[in-house]
Amino acid sequence: MASPSRLVPGERPELRADCSRCAGLCCVAPPFAASADFAIDKPAGVPCPNLRRDFGCGIHAELRERGFPGCTVFDCFGAGQRITQETFGGRSWREEPEIAAAQFAVLPVVRQLHEALWYLTEAETLPAAGPLRVELGAARDGIERLAAGSAEELAGLDVGAHRREVGELLGRVDELVRGHRPGADRRNADLMGKDLRRRDLRNADLRGAYLIGADLRGVVLGSANLLGADLRGADLRGADLSRCLFLTQPQVTAARGDMSTRLPVAVSAPPHWAAAPR
Repeated sequence: MASPSRLVPGERPELRADCSRCAGLCCVAPPFAASADFAIDKPAGVPCPNLRRDFGCGIHAELRERGFPGCTVFDCFGAGQRITQETFGGRSWREEPEIAAAQFAVLPVVRQLHEALWYLTEAETLPAAGPLRVELGAARDGIERLAAGSAEELAGLDVGAHRREVGELLGRVDELVRGHRPGADRRNADLMGKDLRRRDLRNADLRGAYLIGADLRGVVLGSANLLGADLRGADLRGADLSRCLFLTQPQVTAARGDMSTRLPVAVSAPPHWAAAPR
């Protein structure tokens, strides 16, 4: 990993999915339930019928049109290629069925560890978090060592405990960033479907908030903390999220927006935003 002094907010290549180096783990390991997100039922451990022999998706360019928007939202934070190339040394469940169960079992573990690394890496780039820089670096290095463990070590890991430790540290980062000018406390709030255009959400604490289908058009969020906020279907057209804390690509991809939506440098507008009608 890069040293804290060299970290750039948008540069996290090891924490971004590279499907060309993965064995299609997210298309096999988890179950799908027929819903608005998935057009079919699929049991855990069974390959999606759209998965090709080369581990590519046969309908990748038409996933939303074919009823699989959930696939476009999912992000493994680089866990898939790490498991395939490092944990299992380039071996895959298809060529060696005997490793399938072990390979699928570690996907959610490494994904959670990599998501924690995403947040810690971001925290290290925040000027206000300077007093915690050494502690953040140590935490990042510790999570990195865990993610580099063997399949057996990963399977036996209490990942929840480590995530809680990271969460507590990120809470202290939040206090340093927003403490001098805290906004509204809407942590874990039920804001589903609410029209929030007249609410003052600058620097708000929106950790774990349910913003499903909320109207945030044109809202300036300042340094609002969006850690774990559910933005599925939220209307972000014209909203300014450019300074928000702990926003991830899956959150953005699950929302609605357009080219006037302002985002942090580490995430980008998904392709379906450009194609959506105004």
